[in-house]
Amino acid sequence: MPKDFLQGIAPEYDAVVIGSGLGGMTAANILGRAGHRVLLLEQHYKLGGLATWFRRPGGHIFDISLHGFPHGMIKSCRRYWNSDIADRIVQLKNIRFENPMFSLRTTFNREDFTRLLTTRFGLAPETVSAFFDTARGMNFYDDQTTSTGELFQQFFPGREDVVRLLMEPITYANGSTLEDPAITYGIVFSNFMSKGVFIYEGGTDDLVARMQRQLRENNVDIAIRSPVEKIEVGGSRVQAVHVGGRRIATRAVVSNANLKSTVLHMLEPQHLPQDYREEAEAVRLNNSSTQVYMALKPDASIDEDSGDLLFTSTAPLFRTEALLSRQITSRTFSFYYPRTRPDKKQRYAIVSSTNANWTDWAELNKADYEASKQDLIETTLDALDQYVPNIHEMVDWVEAATPRTFNHYTQHQLGASFGTKFEGLAVSRALPQQIAGMYHAGSVGIIMSGWLGAMNYGVIVSNEVDQFLCRQPAPA
Repeated sequence: MPKDFLQGIAPEYDAVVIGSGLGGMTAANILGRAGHRVLLLEQHYKLGGLATWFRRPGGHIFDISLHGFPHGMIKSCRRYWNSDIADRIVQLKNIRFENPMFSLRTTFNREDFTRLLTTRFGLAPETVSAFFDTARGMNFYDDQTTSTGELFQQFFPGREDVVRLLMEPITYANGSTLEDPAITYGIVFSNFMSKGVFIYEGGTDDLVARMQRQLRENNVDIAIRSPVEKIEVGGSRVQAVHVGGRRIATRAVVSNANLKSTVLHMLEPQHLPQDYREEAEAVRLNNSSTQVYMALKPDASIDEDSGDLLFTSTAPLFRTEALLSRQITSRTFSFYYPRTRPDKKQRYAIVSSTNANWTDWAELNKADYEASKQDLIETTLDALDQYVPNIHEMVDWVEAATPRTFNHYTQHQLGASFGTKFEGLAVSRALPQQIAGMYHAGSVGIIMSGWLGAMNYGVIVSNEVDQFLCRQPAPA
């Protein structure tokens, strides 16, 4: 008899959160801590969304998206989770760039970038300072017509090398391109430039376990393997969610699922204005990714001089189309040393990440798909060999993930790694005005991508839901 993953779930809640990415878990935790009855539903068999992990034989654990996030995560974790989590966030200090234009290392903060831009790249200190101040001053309400490429031309005309230094890490972090609005770059860049790049020491498995414990302490009910079939609406307000053949009544819903899936599939069309649905349909999804996970044999090791993050490229110039091409020229390598999980088996691992197009993988037949994955693995090992010699002989386990992999495990349309393009933010924020009690807190508009953005979007939305629930007395 199949297991009932909804066993023990109540027939009614104040709020139901759909999806357990960092935004969904944070929203559920804040609402539960405020005293509301909360149910967290996750379609996968573990929590975390893209901030998750998997295990393989030999004691190997791979993080999907652990490297890295801004210093602001410490404050957000301490305030909206606990100090136990916040105190385990540590800085990554060895960030490397290797490409045809330059080879350098940095601690990836404003002070060190200023040093590099003025000494290595010969820029005037006042120009560098003005650029940093402009990026830091950007907010959601600024001009959206200026592109990131135009921003660079304003401050660094003709300096392709400077563009590459400033752009490649942010593209890795949130999928930003030169064609996107400048604010989608500037906000993320200035967040990282605050104090550098950080990681959670203990691994994503430890982080999610601690978050799950606190959710339960705050009386949040959790159900895994529970994909939502429909969000029920009546009288222009949320009434219930339908999951596993059951109807669960609720006064508010927070969807941490993909924006387009939420608006166009979970909600029935008759409950939304036609112009709003058209806006949602027009929202562009962001790109997807490929990853190669490499675990070293127990007796093998990596010199920590290899770096924590290694941005590599063989392309002569930084170009968006080259970053997305199936003919990969740019790879970001994340190095996981034993200190990443100090309490686990002493293992070394490397994860290669590249941006990718869904269309390059979606229609391949089974044989071509497997051959293409194997080619991705072999070419990645070949590319890494010049930085970690003899990597082929050192590897104990290796496998690849593609846009189809991310689509399968997260249900994100087109396997989108970073949600939607910038126009998705307005659609996401306007959802409660269409249906009372209906909210979205997902990876949208690029600037809400990444760990810190996802968590803080959950904070923003949970505060709005709390106010809504306090204005709407629970039924007797």
